[in-house]
Formats: sequence, structure tokens, C-alpha cells
Amino acid sequence: MTAESTVPSPGAQPGYSSVSVFPRRESAAGFRFPARHPPVRPAAPLPLLLADGLAAAVGASVLVAAGHRPLLVALLVAATMLLRPQRPRPVVGVLDELPVLCGRIAVAWLALGALAAVWHPAHPFSAHTLLLGFAAQTAVDGAARSVVHLSRRRELLRRPRSALVIGPAATAQRVAAAVLRHPRSGMEPVGVVAERPDGPEGADELPVLTTGQEVQRALIQNGVQEVLCVHPAVRTVQGPLLRALAESGCTVWEVDAETPSYTSREQLAGFSCRRLDLGRRRRGSFGKRLMDVTVSGALLLLVSPLLLGCATVLRLTAGPGVVFRQERIGMDGRPFTLLKFRTHRPVDEHEAATRWSVAGEREMSRFCRFLRQTSLDELLQLWNVLRGDMSLVGPRPERPYFVGQFSQSYPGYAARHRMRAGITGLAQIHGLRGDTSIEDRARFDNAYIDNWSLWQDVCILLRTAAALVRPTGS
Repeated sequence: MTAESTVPSPGAQPGYSSVSVFPRRESAAGFRFPARHPPVRPAAPLPLLLADGLAAAVGASVLVAAGHRPLLVALLVAATMLLRPQRPRPVVGVLDELPVLCGRIAVAWLALGALAAVWHPAHPFSAHTLLLGFAAQTAVDGAARSVVHLSRRRELLRRPRSALVIGPAATAQRVAAAVLRHPRSGMEPVGVVAERPDGPEGADELPVLTTGQEVQRALIQNGVQEVLCVHPAVRTVQGPLLRALAESGCTVWEVDAETPSYTSREQLAGFSCRRLDLGRRRRGSFGKRLMDVTVSGALLLLVSPLLLGCATVLRLTAGPGVVFRQERIGMDGRPFTLLKFRTHRPVDEHEAATRWSVAGEREMSRFCRFLRQTSLDELLQLWNVLRGDMSLVGPRPERPYFVGQFSQSYPGYAARHRMRAGITGLAQIHGLRGDTSIEDRARFDNAYIDNWSLWQDVCILLRTAAALVRPTGS
């Protein structure tokens, strides 16, 4: 690493800092809110399944009227029931899902028509039968689903779910007021969690909760089921409380109170939002973890002679202290100890925690510089992967000091902690290593998380392996 570079301390947002309601990281375990209610479960799929089944039966009646065999009728019903649409969004309406609905019904009818042409070439479906069946099934499915969605919206209006809004007091009050003005969201904010009120509470403002006891009292008395985070740093700075609220059965949402929700799939009173799965397993997480354990275990066995050789040379050339241990922030803001080969010795622990170092440090020996440029110093992190602290692919973890600064300065940085940290990631294969743009890293990391797939992990690993022959430093 070359010249040391000190990251300027970003200006704090007005009225917001580390909210005092949250304990320090070492005492985060102190939050143990009782689970006074079961977690909010997604809407039961049975009513929509019944609506789809009714529509499929109407479509099947068109085939029966046209004189086609019952086997094809059964295939139509099975195909329609299997082709489930994407997970519906909160307070969804039939018009929102109509394109997907039409698409899956059209696929079922086209596939059935092709199958009939192969099995019974003498009696294929006519275009009139296909169009009539498609139109009848779509109309009935849309009508039946609209009844289901209408009943659910009315239930939410009658019994909205209580919510807490967490973030700077002024921003949280603004979001809470907007949600209250739009009851169709199905939420009713009952309090704001902030460090302190920005001023005297108005008659139309919610009470500001500043202690853990007040939050617990609001949780129990109001039966809080939803939590809205309205600041980029909320997930990292206030992680202990969010995890405690999630464990108590609350659903946690990240709300973008500043950016218009032009492209957001999920909206709340016009604000972009997304659900945070704190403490829950992401879809496909088992496959990702299985790949991590398999690949990291195999690589550790394969490169163990190389690791031993590097450790021996470091011990002979740089003295004792071959392994470098440093606290980093991982998934959901949890700290862990990252392992690397020691290529540079900071003056003290404070410098190690707060110094922003970049590639090509002049004080490094030739061998240490070689380790850094070839990324061989990162190989020990395979043990972090095997232990479960990290993943092979994911956002690169950072030190707590810089996580706090970057979360305040760069929108979306704190959202990187939705997934387990990685040895490499989408940002790294795009050249974002060392002293590069933090804003760009956050954007690439969030894009990776939002579009995650196991195949994407494989592609990133292959591109990382190819990039190892081009030493660029880290």
C-alpha cells in the first residue's frame, strides 16, 4: 500500500447520529424484546390458488365443449396451477399483476396447443378454441383475483398494522405523516425512534422514543408489527435494535425517503421501500453456503503448501506476527475477525482501525508487495469462509470506523450488509479495489445483491481467477 490517505469525515445528517436508544456494539445482546405476537406472515396463497383453479376449470370447459379429450383438460389445469406468478407485492391489485397473469395463461394455452398437435395431428386445436379459452380463463382469473385483493385491502383498512419509524426525527415524522395520509398502505405509525426530537412536538406529530424502555413499551402496548427505517445508516448504526425487533416478530422495511420511487417494485405511500430479511435465510442461501464450504475447503487443502511457504518466508523476512487479524463488519452489521497475511505493520491499533491505506505501501518489503499485488495475502480468508464469517462472493467487508463514515456519506452503503461479506465481488471484478470510489462500490454491491443468483457467483469467481494474472494490488 502506497501513500496513506485519510478519508475526510463526512458531515453528519442534521438531527441524527448514533441513536442513543441503541447500546454499543459490545452490549448489543442486551436487547431481548418479548415476542408478544407471531411474525407477520405473508398473505395465504390458498385464495389465489382457488381463483386460478376456478379460471382453469372455465378454460377446461371450453375444451370439453370443443370435443377434446379429458387428458388435455387435466394438462391445462396442471399447467396453469404450476406456472405461478412472481411473489405478489404488498397491497397488490389485479391490475398490477395482470401482465404476468396474461403471460402465464398464454404460455399454458400455447404449450397445450403444441402438445395437442403432436399427440393428435388429425385433431389440432383451432385458433378460435385457443383464443376463446385464453380469453375466458383470463377474464375469470382476473375477476376472481380482484375479489381476493379487494377483501384483503378492506381488511387492512379495518385493521392496519402498527408501525415504528426509525431515523432522524424530522425525516421520520415526514414519512410517518405521509403513511398516515395514505391508509391503503395498511400501516399505522405509532411512534418515531430517534436520538432526540428536533423541536417541541406538534399536535399532529408522533411521540419520539429515545430509550430502549420506551421502544419496548410501544412494542407491547401497540402490538407493533412493522418497522420503517428511513435513513441510509439505520441498518448499520442501529443494527442491534433492528435485529431485536425482527426477532420479536416485526417486519423491517428500508424506506428511501429522499429518492423518488420511479423504478421501485415496492412502494409505501409513494416512497421506495424493500423488505429486510434480518435473521431470515435468503432464497438460495443453502446453495450459496454449500458452494462456499465445498470450494473453500477444497482450496484450503489444495493451497496449504503455498500458505505454509508464504508464512515461512514472511516469518524469516518480517519477523513474528505472520497472521494479521482485524475487526470488520459483516452481514447485518455483525463484527467478525478477518484474517490476512501481514504485509504491513501499522504504528498502533488506532492507526490500523482508522487509516485508509491504498496499494503500493513504500515501507513494504519486496515479498510483501508481491503478496499484495497477487492477492495471495487474502488466501487466509478462505478460513473465514469455511467458518461462515464470509462468503466467496459478496461485498468486501470494511472496518467499523469507515462503515460509520461511509454509511452517513454514501446512500446505499449500509444496504450492502444485507448479505454475507465476500472475498471478491461484482465491484472487485470491475476494478473497484483499493483507493477507488466508495459510491461506485456501494452501487455495484447493491446491484449484485438485488440480482443475486448462484450462476452469477460462479461467473464472478471465474473472472476473479482470470484477473489474478493481472496484478493490480488491493
